[in-house]
Amino acid sequence: MSTLADAPLSSDLDIAPLLLPAQVLRNDAQALLAARELAQTARQHAARRDQQRRLPWSEIEQFTRSGLGSISVPRQYGGPQVSFATVAEVFAIISAADPALGQIPQNHFGILHVLIDSATEAQKKQLFKSILDGWRIGNAGPERGTQNTLTLKARLTAQGDSLLLNGQKFYSTGALFAHWVAVKALNDDGKQVMAFVRRGTPGLRIVDDWSGFGQRTTASGTVLLNNVPVDAELVIDNWRLSETPTTQGAVSQLIQAAIDLGIAREAIDDSIRFVREKARPWIDANVERASDDLYVIADIGKLKIELHAAEALLRKAGQVLDEVNAAPVTVASAARASIAVAEAKVLTTELALLASEKLFELSGSRATLAEFNLDRHWRNARVHTLHDPVRWKYHAIGAYRLNGSVPARHSWI
Repeated sequence: MSTLADAPLSSDLDIAPLLLPAQVLRNDAQALLAARELAQTARQHAARRDQQRRLPWSEIEQFTRSGLGSISVPRQYGGPQVSFATVAEVFAIISAADPALGQIPQNHFGILHVLIDSATEAQKKQLFKSILDGWRIGNAGPERGTQNTLTLKARLTAQGDSLLLNGQKFYSTGALFAHWVAVKALNDDGKQVMAFVRRGTPGLRIVDDWSGFGQRTTASGTVLLNNVPVDAELVIDNWRLSETPTTQGAVSQLIQAAIDLGIAREAIDDSIRFVREKARPWIDANVERASDDLYVIADIGKLKIELHAAEALLRKAGQVLDEVNAAPVTVASAARASIAVAEAKVLTTELALLASEKLFELSGSRATLAEFNLDRHWRNARVHTLHDPVRWKYHAIGAYRLNGSVPARHSWI
């Protein structure tokens, strides 16, 4: 796998990752166990991977082999269809160990729910089976240089009996590690579609040019599309998502919030370890150990309380999503799910940023040394939480609670 990750940027040849056998998990308990086992492995070298910008190939392969990639596949298609509360906790567990590893499959899961709501029966059977067989989905949706995140320049055009994709994407999290690249584009009717492109297809090129100061090993860089041939049977009419109420946005946001919760958990745990083992007490505290400083004790207590509150809201949001999806989704129930997730995301965002900064305040100057690489927590939190602004979450929640206003319908609410 290192040969693909280290391939020169000038190469025009896209090489598909190896396809390895994958388990199919059967219940929520198995999914949580697999997540804990992966986290134990991933945590060992997460700090070094971040420092050296070494992509987590073996860890993402363990993710797939363990069966975690298919835990949201519906039961009627052979998957375990675990609860949304479990999906959130799986992402939080993995992201505490390595939030870049947690972010890589976030779009894989979001796209699975797009399929549930907008794919044909034949498309669902083919694509869900591929996920059960160990295929990974990568994202090629956002573009740079557009008015906003919903604006697309990429085009899927008909030329004779063929369909060809052209365009350029960025923030393509998961694409480098994927077997399918899900590309959003406008068709000849000006409607948004999602085309599934097999890795190795001529004209497809993935460039590992992500240079963000946080989430450094997600490879969230560029996807180039130059007359990429597309199978018409693999074009999803995801424009249909705008025609009926769905929970697609809430599902996407739930996973985002879970990643931030994982960052907060690990930042708090690292604060406690450093204060106990390495920090010196402030002279005015008149104590032998930094862990006996009354102000440090109070701050750790406050962080833990806020962490438990964020965990509870995230768990509640997952439960609301489970309840809403157990029945036909309506405008009212979709709004309920979005607001429940938004409330959780406010806390997870703010706590990830606070905890990763408090770490240094409580631990002292020594904690800033490069050998510990503790700044990765703040860098990861700051970059990942930029996915969408929490200030708009406050507005959506207030408008819903005060005036009964239904939140906007897109992947960011």
